[in-house]
Amino acid sequence: MGFLIKLAGKELKDIKFYLDIAVDNIIEGKIIAFPTNSVYGIGGDPLNLNVIKKIYDIKFRDHTKGLLLLISDFDEASKIAEFNDIAKKLADRYWPGQLTLILKRKVPNIIPQEVTAFQNTIGLRVPENEIILKILNLLKDKGHFGGIIGTSANYAGESPSISGEEVVKKILSPIDLIIDAGKSKSKLPTTIVDCTSERVNFLRIGEISKEEILEYL
Repeated sequence: MGFLIKLAGKELKDIKFYLDIAVDNIIEGKIIAFPTNSVYGIGGDPLNLNVIKKIYDIKFRDHTKGLLLLISDFDEASKIAEFNDIAKKLADRYWPGQLTLILKRKVPNIIPQEVTAFQNTIGLRVPENEIILKILNLLKDKGHFGGIIGTSANYAGESPSISGEEVVKKILSPIDLIIDAGKSKSKLPTTIVDCTSERVNFLRIGEISKEEILEYL
């Protein structure tokens, strides 16, 4: 097990020291586990090929299945993905939030193709959890890309973790840093919507319902 940081009950202003440690870990090519408002995730620097391989190996994930990214904001997302009108509208409404958008990759791209399993699409989300969102913004402030790989903290095919302690129990492979902020607010994963055409395609229904999204659009 890596270094475990317990942040449950602490105010964001009181934990910047620990968030700086997390950012340094990411820049150094280490793997971290972190809270979101749905389930816990593991991730690291999406520009680092060694990190990408480690995450696939830790999860026993099929290399033909791409990895999603958590991004600090729309501006950072627009550097690596193409947004049509529908995608812009959904991002404006649900980011930060519980919606992952599948978008066309921009070409050329700073994100290695290994992240997306050599597909021409990429999955992005701006998370609303204040801890991981602050980490993403700190990365950007330090001149690094403001995004990390953000995949659920569990082995492929198994149920996701909803606390830092569950991550410790479930994943036996070494994770360098585990941020434990208590139990997730929701056990539901994010909703995933494919926005690569002018018609939305729902790939997974999670915290946000299909009906809500269609009504908004």
